[in-house]
Amino acid sequence: MKSKPAYHEPPAGSVNMPEKARSLKDRLRQEIETGGPITVAAFMAAALGDPDEGYYRQRQPFGAGGDFVTAPEICQIFGELIGLWTAEVWRAMGAPAAFRLIELGPGRGTLMNDALRALAVVPEVLDAAELHFVETSPRLGAEQRRVLAAGPLRPVWHGKLEDVPAGPAIIIANEFVDAIPVHQFVRRKTGWHERCVGLAAGGGFVFTEREAPLDAPETFIAGELLSAEIGSIVETRPGADQLISEFAARAKMAATAALIIDYGHLSSGTGETLQAIRAHQTADPLDAPGRADLTAHVDFASLARSARKQGLSVFGPISQGQFLLALGLAERCERLLASAAPEQAALLLSGARRLVDPREMGDLFKVLTVTDPARPRPPAFP
Repeated sequence: MKSKPAYHEPPAGSVNMPEKARSLKDRLRQEIETGGPITVAAFMAAALGDPDEGYYRQRQPFGAGGDFVTAPEICQIFGELIGLWTAEVWRAMGAPAAFRLIELGPGRGTLMNDALRALAVVPEVLDAAELHFVETSPRLGAEQRRVLAAGPLRPVWHGKLEDVPAGPAIIIANEFVDAIPVHQFVRRKTGWHERCVGLAAGGGFVFTEREAPLDAPETFIAGELLSAEIGSIVETRPGADQLISEFAARAKMAATAALIIDYGHLSSGTGETLQAIRAHQTADPLDAPGRADLTAHVDFASLARSARKQGLSVFGPISQGQFLLALGLAERCERLLASAAPEQAALLLSGARRLVDPREMGDLFKVLTVTDPARPRPPAFP
């Protein structure tokens, strides 16, 4: 969720058609009428990243007046603990005199604002840090600038991670990967077919499938899933592998650690997880491209496999609740409660519980860290 998609597959031609006065919905319809159904990934990429009407280009999705809330918006302790985690990782890197503190999809800047406030107790980290945001939304960039205006570091903004200068880096990706578009494949008696988006009789969008089965499904689908039951759906996320490749490229040149926090599953499996959220309610993913947030569960097993193949060290995944409690969430909450007014205390306590309660975000969200091979085990990972 949030301001994520620096990594996506642009739908062939649809977002660059000359008729800019036409709506995204109309342009996608024409794309399909002209060239046939488009992949689910292409539809998702257009809905989120179209320059004119993409969800993250023209909406402010966070908070009660938006479409959803994220962990940093729920409780300040989330960002504070990530700030202190960053300090420990920096020390484990040998305390480089300069390093890039990078956040992918920084939302309103809340997480980083809280992290920097916590880092005030470790001023040597702030002295060494260069803050970089990977952000594609001018609207959210303006909000980040406002939120961090009084902070100790000023961000430098980039459209993609590869534009951030090389050097030692600590990368934060909170609820970023879930908005990288997914391809969907469905198993039929004739083989595996890619699921697509076509046009219904009334002009709306509808899921359909390519007639021809995949020639080499093993190049798209994990081996243990190839023999799934007829009718099974498998989601893949090539953009996530690209992201891991960029982490690996940085790790070959300098000390690198990337912290990935998102909702998803520990093991690769079957099932459709694509969903749309609008005004804090689920919606039809195909109904109004650009008007709702589209995400899909993160396959953490796939991320870990990709990282190991590319020579990175992998720690986790573990649950968000386990991660935050190991970093001292309960102790930090007690200290804040000691000086909080009754109303503030109630909000703080409910927010902290929401982050770690297994029935809420505690188990649904997972945490994974990948590093260059020379790094020791990072804090909070058993």
